[in-house]
Amino acid sequence: MNSRRLFIKKSFFTLSSLPLSPLLFTSASSPPHRIKKGNMIYRRLGRTGFYVSEISLGSSPLPDWGLFREIIDRGVNYIDCSHTYMGGNAERQIGRLAREVGRDKIYVATKFHFRPQDTITSVIRTVEGSLRRLQFDYIDVLMTHGVSNPEHLTDERILTAFDRLKQQGKYRYRGFSCHQNHLQVFTKAIECNLYDVIQIGYNIYDLQKVENPIRTYPDYLGVSGIKELFQQAFDREIGLVAMKTLKVGGRRQDLTAYQQGTTSIYQAMLKWVLSNPYLTTVVTEMLNFQQMEEDLAVVGQEITEKEKRNLYRLVAKTSRLTCRMCGTCEKVCPQSNPLPTVLRYLHYFEGQEKKEWARQKFAQLKTSLQPCLNCGLCEKYCPYLLPVRQLFQEAQVLLA
Repeated sequence: MNSRRLFIKKSFFTLSSLPLSPLLFTSASSPPHRIKKGNMIYRRLGRTGFYVSEISLGSSPLPDWGLFREIIDRGVNYIDCSHTYMGGNAERQIGRLAREVGRDKIYVATKFHFRPQDTITSVIRTVEGSLRRLQFDYIDVLMTHGVSNPEHLTDERILTAFDRLKQQGKYRYRGFSCHQNHLQVFTKAIECNLYDVIQIGYNIYDLQKVENPIRTYPDYLGVSGIKELFQQAFDREIGLVAMKTLKVGGRRQDLTAYQQGTTSIYQAMLKWVLSNPYLTTVVTEMLNFQQMEEDLAVVGQEITEKEKRNLYRLVAKTSRLTCRMCGTCEKVCPQSNPLPTVLRYLHYFEGQEKKEWARQKFAQLKTSLQPCLNCGLCEKYCPYLLPVRQLFQEAQVLLA
């Protein structure tokens, strides 16, 4: 049985019978939001004008070469990467793919980390390293990786580096990814309107701001105010990319109880995210043939009410083991520890089987969780009532 998820066999659907969404064409004078070609639906990535497959490929890690080629042959045309993925080899493999299938057949987004010690020169040097590994003249979407501080979006070092690289023709559009503190970062991005693409963690658990625990929340985006931000970004023609979509709270578990007909819980998660009309694509990893079939089977499919109810049942059961990356704990931590990042690495270890990678990333944090085990301040302020100290104790044992 597959360790990432249970594959529910389902025939690849025929797009010829697909009803067209009201958002397929926005008006007679504006470009369509959605188009279909072969067995794939493509959505417009905001002001970039790129038509991107509804399901796109993450590269941490990439699938084996034969499957990689098959995924592209099946219509996936957007690949998300970073200069750190697979030690730089992800970019090398993507470059090889582009040379074989044609550079114009895929859109590539790659990212650079921004650290406090970085300078304009160091950022530019990192991006030039990505270009060498890709063997590209330019990057389609160049992103800042993992923005959690809203002020980083307008940091002069980043903006100047972007400007110089743009003048040199080394990328076409700029963006950023966000793993935590979503509400504040997303709000700042709308206000400054300096970025063409936003890649944000978005799944059935995320992006809720609450005062009291909520058992199920079919409209939590409306409660939190995030829903309006999605629409505002769309109205400003900022392309929206979803990541961290196939997230299940807690450890690996048998999810067959949440299957609806032939739809697995993971397919329902993808359909739920793609039901947001303001999003363009979902970045997901497809590491074997079964995962590819499972993911691509949802293209163009609408989520049913029964599938939604199953998702809410899952959230109700696992909510208190799932960190939403809101950043509250980090803000109140006396040690200023990157606590949401620690819990993200714990999820990679337990839920995604990325054990060695999670240990390596945790070691790079150089963080001791021992003071956190006796403090409990983060647990007191967690809006989701997570047993934070228990989770940190697990992290200390599994990751250290």
